[in-house]
Amino acid sequence: MIEVKGLRKSFGPIVAVNDVSFSVEQGDVLGFTGPNGAGKTTTMRMLSCFLRPDAGTATVAGYDIIDESVNVRRNLGYLAENVPTYNEMTVTGFLKFVCDARGINRSERRQAIERIAETCAITGVMHQLIGTLSKGYRRRVGLAQTLIHDPPVLVLDEPTDGLDPNQKFEVRKLIKNLAKERCIIVSTHILEEVDAICNRMIVMDRGGIRADSTPRELREQVGGNLDDIFLTLTTGETSRRADDAKPEPTAAREGGGQ
Repeated sequence: MIEVKGLRKSFGPIVAVNDVSFSVEQGDVLGFTGPNGAGKTTTMRMLSCFLRPDAGTATVAGYDIIDESVNVRRNLGYLAENVPTYNEMTVTGFLKFVCDARGINRSERRQAIERIAETCAITGVMHQLIGTLSKGYRRRVGLAQTLIHDPPVLVLDEPTDGLDPNQKFEVRKLIKNLAKERCIIVSTHILEEVDAICNRMIVMDRGGIRADSTPRELREQVGGNLDDIFLTLTTGETSRRADDAKPEPTAAREGGGQ
């Protein structure tokens, strides 16, 4: 449902994304990770038609991001890291506004809002001003606007940011359920999250892909836990925890064997 071929994007002399290619199928939850500045957000903004690539292309739900961007937007739900919401609007008012922007007609709007309010567990705050909500609830409202048009493809940037452990559990469960009929990209720095919900993992660094595999296969190929693997792939270093656990050579422990 997502096919990326040779995407490249530069900002002046800085190459943010360099010849990136990958695909995501229905049922996949792809963990998209890497250090700050690796090119993850730029890649997602190109997929969601916010940025035009300098080279390469991609299709989302069969539509080209350059030539068919309107259809891409209709079939994509994009949760940005900083969701643009309006503090002076109520949650209900904001979701009605999103429905209008998405072309959801009045006869379907009420059902869509009720469905998404229950799905994202925001029923109890529907009449509150967004500016009065906690960060966790604002994040849930952002997720609601991402899902309200029932898109087949989701791109989620740090979907559990600001949520408490119980809320994280519920959002992760929701993502797993949504993946049964969709394909989903989850961009996150939380490797625990990749382990919990993703069946595939891409590690980006300096604009390119360093690994594209399953978490299990990466453990077998590189060794260690996902934190160790991330460190090795993005810096070339290995965790010192394993080295610290090794006993010193006998000669060193016995004063050099003298």
